[in-house]
Amino acid sequence: MRIEDNKGESASIKHLVFAYYVTGHGFGHATRVVEVVRNLISAGHDVHVVTGAPDFVFTSEIQSPRLFLRKLVLDCGAVQADALTVDRLASLQKYSETAVQPRDSILATEIAWLNSIKADLVVSDVVPVACRAAAEAGIRSVCVTNFSWDFIYAEYVMAAGLNHRSIVWQIAEDYSHCEFLIRLPGYCPMPAFRDVIDVPLVVRRLHKSRNEVRKELGIGEDVKLVILNFGGQPAGWTLREEYLPSGWLCLVCGASDTQELPRNFIKLAKDAYTPDLIAASDCMLGKIGYGTVSEALAYKLPFVFVRRDYFNEEPFLRNMLEYYQSGVEMIRRDLLTGHWKPYLERAISLKPCYEGGINGGEVAAHILQETAIGKNYASDKLSGARRLRDAIVLGYQLQRVSGRDVSIPEWYTNAENELSLSTGSPTHKMTETIPVLDSFTGDFEIVHGDHQGLPDTMSFLNCLVELDNVYVAEKNSEKRQMRERKAAAGLFNWEEDIFVTRAPGRLDVMGGIADYSGSLVLQMPIREACHVAVQRNHPSKQRLWKHALARQNAKGQGPMPVLQIVSYGSELSNRSPTFDMDLSDFMEGEKPISYERAKQYFAQDPSQKWAAYVAGTILVLMKELGVRFEDSISLLVSSAVPEGKGVSSSASVEVASMSAIAAAHGLSISPRDLALLCQKVENHIVGAPCGVMDQMTSACGEANKLLAMVCQPAEIVGLVSIPNHIRFWGIDSGIRHSVGGADYGSVRIGTFMGRAMIKAIASTTLSQSVSTANGVSPDELDNDGLELLEAEASLDYLCNLAPHRYEALYGKLLPESMVGEKFLEKYTDHGDTVTVIDKKRTYAVTAAAKHPVYENFRVKAFKALLTSANSDEQLTALGELLYQCHYSYSACGLGSDGTDRLVQLVQEVQHCKSSKGCEDGTLYGAKITGGGSGGTVCVIGRNSLRSSQSILEIQQRYKKATGYLPFIFEGSSPGAGKFGYLRIRRRNSPKSN
Repeated sequence: MRIEDNKGESASIKHLVFAYYVTGHGFGHATRVVEVVRNLISAGHDVHVVTGAPDFVFTSEIQSPRLFLRKLVLDCGAVQADALTVDRLASLQKYSETAVQPRDSILATEIAWLNSIKADLVVSDVVPVACRAAAEAGIRSVCVTNFSWDFIYAEYVMAAGLNHRSIVWQIAEDYSHCEFLIRLPGYCPMPAFRDVIDVPLVVRRLHKSRNEVRKELGIGEDVKLVILNFGGQPAGWTLREEYLPSGWLCLVCGASDTQELPRNFIKLAKDAYTPDLIAASDCMLGKIGYGTVSEALAYKLPFVFVRRDYFNEEPFLRNMLEYYQSGVEMIRRDLLTGHWKPYLERAISLKPCYEGGINGGEVAAHILQETAIGKNYASDKLSGARRLRDAIVLGYQLQRVSGRDVSIPEWYTNAENELSLSTGSPTHKMTETIPVLDSFTGDFEIVHGDHQGLPDTMSFLNCLVELDNVYVAEKNSEKRQMRERKAAAGLFNWEEDIFVTRAPGRLDVMGGIADYSGSLVLQMPIREACHVAVQRNHPSKQRLWKHALARQNAKGQGPMPVLQIVSYGSELSNRSPTFDMDLSDFMEGEKPISYERAKQYFAQDPSQKWAAYVAGTILVLMKELGVRFEDSISLLVSSAVPEGKGVSSSASVEVASMSAIAAAHGLSISPRDLALLCQKVENHIVGAPCGVMDQMTSACGEANKLLAMVCQPAEIVGLVSIPNHIRFWGIDSGIRHSVGGADYGSVRIGTFMGRAMIKAIASTTLSQSVSTANGVSPDELDNDGLELLEAEASLDYLCNLAPHRYEALYGKLLPESMVGEKFLEKYTDHGDTVTVIDKKRTYAVTAAAKHPVYENFRVKAFKALLTSANSDEQLTALGELLYQCHYSYSACGLGSDGTDRLVQLVQEVQHCKSSKGCEDGTLYGAKITGGGSGGTVCVIGRNSLRSSQSILEIQQRYKKATGYLPFIFEGSSPGAGKFGYLRIRRRNSPKSN
């Protein structure tokens, strides 16, 4: 090979000359370019690579005088704040500095250089300006990639507002000059390209066998080997020996020269040839990128991955990993704290099944060679303006599907409306632009119920109408629909009625984790909701998916009732979009299976564990109400309630699912009873030890009111109207919350331990009092005190203990913490049916027990204050109660850096306004919500434009500090009970006649 400077010329004019531009984003692009270039050079051609990657990436694989390396970066890709976090605004700013401001000089330089080397073809991975420069130089260009920067940056621009919108339009316009796209597997939507050729995986070849690599490393076949491949490690990260299971070794890529590693970690050289090392390993731990995913699939290596924030390529690669049974997701907290063992052990139990081609480099090189000598792979050319319109507008319309999590920005077709809205919620933006229709559209009609003018419901109904068209197109061999939509289109028998229900998420205003201790809680149903469509069919009329049909045929029993579910939004949630089972799987003889067995059933496949929230409702109806399901059931689930943000996404799915199934089967269940049944799904089948307030709010709540409920177990005491001068917001911290997580469960256990101890103290005190009083006349005894002790000795709910009694008699006697084994020795049981004490674990007791006692008092005070006169003092007092609740959460161990930061920002805004002598304040208080440990913060403020501006100010300040733009929850909507159900049918179906 030969290194040349920017003015170098080709060494040969007897062969084809390729100019290959490589984006500056990471090594993954350079490594796949290597394989295409190697094949081009093997065919006798010259290749000039324009790259910022180190020379060894190319020279370790290619030693040829026909390779020319030109050191230059023409786009920066995505700027990362650390190994796992993309800084969206910094990415746009850097791209502007790299490719926008010097654009004229870049074009002039590149046109001159392309002419100087007499390039026959320009290839781009995936540098936009290279396509434009080629067109200006009169040279054809081709892109080779699995994503394009207009798609990646689109969401960044939504966060940035108007400042950088022109960047994405310019990128798309540059790409429109490309001849066609050679598309790699795991691709994102790339609407800027009109013509596409799909090729197999581009994967670097192996130089050494697994045995050779292990022999060189001195590692036997009996040793489990994981390769740590992050392309740079999280800042300040210290690897520890105990991170790995016993007997394992870890190969570390990208370790610094000064980094000290434990004895079971092996530092690799910076120029180590990673494909050989990957193939010699038993699994890989890293972040998702094309290079890591393609090599993991090619060499059938299980991949334990950690998500990157805001790199929009990731969901599509993750989906491919999941499809080929090669991926296990690790949460970031477990990565950084070294809780690796369960993930690694899960990974080596996988059986990766990718059998597709891995010769994409050879195939792509052949196409490029044919193009360079004049073959035309593209369709007839249209005008530049027409091609750009087709590429951007029509491309995004065709690939946009209502209800899916991977949102393709609508501002491509409606830019002004989208970017003029000030809210921080993309879902809010989309729903506000949906027209509310007076009647159902198309060939369908609503024969029962009312959509109540809810924009998201109308959107969901229109989505169902479109599915019928998709099904017709599918029968006519139209294959362009996405997996979720195709699966949903084949789900329903369009001649039968479909039942639709809706259940919102909730904002925990007050009460939170005190619900399982019997507290009063105040909860607000939010705007975002889950919709479920359900249909029942006789088994002989049910359209089965192929594998379900094969399963039934193998049993030889004829048509049997089945459950088939499609869930929209699987790409961003690392889950399969479909789930199916024979309903007989829920039966053991003549009786339904146990909840424990059902829990194990759904836990056996992590990619489908989500189905427990939906299918679990059927088993609960079977066990608790004796319902027998003899028909097949089809469900479509579409939720706009974000997961992991502490706003009860799971409860909304459970309530909407059970409501729909009940409606389809003619079951009359009160909203309260339905909520209690849904709690059993979460507690006993999903295995999350939540209280009942989430399900109660989703089922029984009303728009713009706080549901007041005493959780003993679930007594609704009223609906509290939110005064016109008060408003609540939710601000997402970006830290994923899980009610099934160990923190929440351990605090709950500590609370029940505290209750058991208080009961024991009360019982002992009562016995001592009675014993001391022997021989004293009953009239002289303090009967009121004895009655209190009797009640406290048999305390059902910790919240029934008054704060002054807690302080006077019990608080100082409770231990700060206790090991599970010692507690069980002394007290036998903690009295909670949904949690199990770990004998080896130490549980905090004092803080966990104190929180619900005081929280119940705070909620009662909050409720009373809401009805007091409108004053600054009223709002200040309400806000103070929220602050007290927040810090009590932290004392229990359920805080997080992100939620603490948001609460601090609210305080800064509040006190800044106060110090400036503003007549009316804006924000008055904030608290972490739900199960804690991340999720969403609830904020209370005055209902005014200035308050909304303050919320947006906090949103931007949080983003500046963390790189994460919070999702803002604002507005309210009716619960499932108020919504009821819709029954829809085709106008020309037999039932309509």
